[in-house]
Amino acid sequence: MPRLTSIPLAPAPAGNAVNAEPGQPSARVKGQVLPAERFALRVGPSPIDGLGVFAAEAIPAKRKIGELRGEAISVREARKRAKGRERIHIVEVSETRAVDATESKDALRHINHSCAANAKLRINQGRVEFYALRDIEPGEELSCDYGESHHEGRLSCRCGAANCVGRL
Repeated sequence: MPRLTSIPLAPAPAGNAVNAEPGQPSARVKGQVLPAERFALRVGPSPIDGLGVFAAEAIPAKRKIGELRGEAISVREARKRAKGRERIHIVEVSETRAVDATESKDALRHINHSCAANAKLRINQGRVEFYALRDIEPGEELSCDYGESHHEGRLSCRCGAANCVGRL
């Protein structure tokens, strides 16, 4: 696996939508940072917890929604930073590397956990990517199953799903 040294933080465009051309992949230009999101998303108050990320347009099943970007750090540093935080925006991408999206402006840093998630988190060559598990309607909150988390079972799950496991 290539060593991850940094993931650039993409500046958010003006307006409520986070990407300029919703649903359309950008043409890659050498040196250009692609938008973190491939669909229009908005951030707002969540019935699950704090802020959440919501679809601003329909997202078809199995499509890549976007990536979580942030500072590349060691797992040791990630665990140190996570201690005592109520909200954690850190994902371990390998046994030695993690991404801390605490300072990121990208909408996907606000994706909440749900035991009945509509998106899946995948680690792909050091990148944290999100894919739609099913069709997602405009206005619907995006969620994924965090699996093992830095909360280590100490945080009550608030997803409200019928199959809720109760703790993160």
